[in-house]
Amino acid sequence: MNRVSESVVGEGTQQNPWVLKTPPGTSEYSMYRDEESATIVCVVGKTKLGYQLRAIEDLHAMLEAHGDWMALGSADEQKAATEGTVEAWARSPSNPVGGWYGTKKGLRGRFGMYMPPLLEALGLAELEHNPRNNRTRAI
Repeated sequence: MNRVSESVVGEGTQQNPWVLKTPPGTSEYSMYRDEESATIVCVVGKTKLGYQLRAIEDLHAMLEAHGDWMALGSADEQKAATEGTVEAWARSPSNPVGGWYGTKKGLRGRFGMYMPPLLEALGLAELEHNPRNNRTRAI
C-alpha cells in the first residue's frame, strides 16, 4: 500500500497495527489488514469492526472522482447516513460492492469516522481535524 505518514505508528499488521486518531483527534483506535479474510479490522476499545479490504482503494477512487471536499457523515449502522457523505457512499447500493463495506451486522457503520484517517495515514487523502463536521478529499 502507498506511503505511510511519518506521524502514524504501526505497520498495519495484527502484531503491529496502525495507531490512528479520529478526525477530531479525541479518540485513538487501531487498524490492521487481515489478508486471509480480505478485511481491515478496526479496534476501538474492546469493539472490533471490519471493513472490506478493498474499501481503501474504492474510497480513494470515489474521492478522486468526486474531486472536492466531501463531508464524512459518520453514523452508527442503525442511524441513517446523511446523503452526499462518505458514510452514505459506504452503504449505497450504487458503490462498487453494492452496499455495506462494513462486514459485521450491527457494527457496519462508522465508516466515515474510521476509514478516512487511514487514507490520510496512507497518503491518499487530506482530512480536516475540526471538533465536528470534518471533510476529506483525495490527494
